[in-house]
Amino acid sequence: MTKNLVLVGGGHAHMTVLLRLGDFSSNGHRVTVISPSPHHFYSGMGPGLLSGIYDPPQVRFNIRKMAVDGGASFIEDEAVRIDPAHRSITLRSGAEVAYDVASFNTGSRIAVGPDAAPSDRVVPVKPIINLYRARKRILEELAQRDLRIAVIGGGAAGVEIAANLWRLARRKAHRAEITLVGGERILGTFPERVRALAIESLLKRDVEVIGGTRARAGADGTVALSNGSSLRCDYVFMATGVEPTPLFSDSGIPTGEDGGLLVNSFLQSTAHPELFGGGDCIALSGTPLAKVGVFAVRQNPVLFHNLMAALEGDALHPFEDVREYMLIMNMGDGTGIVWKRDRVWDGRLAFLFKDVIDRRFMMKFQVSGERKESAES
Repeated sequence: MTKNLVLVGGGHAHMTVLLRLGDFSSNGHRVTVISPSPHHFYSGMGPGLLSGIYDPPQVRFNIRKMAVDGGASFIEDEAVRIDPAHRSITLRSGAEVAYDVASFNTGSRIAVGPDAAPSDRVVPVKPIINLYRARKRILEELAQRDLRIAVIGGGAAGVEIAANLWRLARRKAHRAEITLVGGERILGTFPERVRALAIESLLKRDVEVIGGTRARAGADGTVALSNGSSLRCDYVFMATGVEPTPLFSDSGIPTGEDGGLLVNSFLQSTAHPELFGGGDCIALSGTPLAKVGVFAVRQNPVLFHNLMAALEGDALHPFEDVREYMLIMNMGDGTGIVWKRDRVWDGRLAFLFKDVIDRRFMMKFQVSGERKESAES
């Protein structure tokens, strides 16, 4: 019997499903893909997109074309409400989409705070397209004048953004003064050697690093520090903690503490078995997962199997790959820092290792002529 599968979001965890849409249609099912953008950008290459190591066609998937080529319908819109009782999803446009089974891979957003709405000057590092837009504006302004740029956030994202801003601004007509405000402790959950290598790398390139204080950005580019001082900046990059959109909580569907869709080991809603999800927008019951792309990538084959199984009435497979992961930071100067368990190393081979991993992932799923697209398309 024909059933309707709806994919909300074209993120990392949906890539295998998008690649194999033909399997669903050959079994007689209809697929609809909903996304606010026809492209999905790979977050792991975002800092490199900012600095110019990569251009947009190298770091994005054309999910509209993947959907259409696979026989699915594509709707460029945003889901704002789910009605499990009637199995329908309301879109921002007001349209409603019916489903038998739905899967969500809507990612996460940066919590910027009430005083700093996103703008040309206040740049949340997600969605990733923000980084490319900021890159173009900064290059235009550096041709005319010096700039002061602040990065707020002491995690890996903040460090990589600060490092890659340095690369973007180097050897330009004018100078960029870059400051990283890292909260109480830069890379506070990382091993001391990782912290030391990252801070040393930034300082030797004259990136100012401020720790032991929190920051609040204003819409005018002013950064107020909890120690009473302030910074007047031309640009503020927000690399603070991520959170899911309020889609699930607004819909009255059980969520984790952060608002992500609460799922069981099958990546299936604990309350509504026809709803699934992956990536940053879910909360795995009993096993909190870090908000890192590697888990979304690992969820790919499980989501593909379980969505087909849910449509066909077959047995589901559990997601069990929650082992430790390797983190590699792109330090913007051709080097990287690798951390896995108790092993830490840095240098040019570290970045090359990351680059190879990222490019292989992109090659696997860039099947829709993405690299032939223009950067502005």
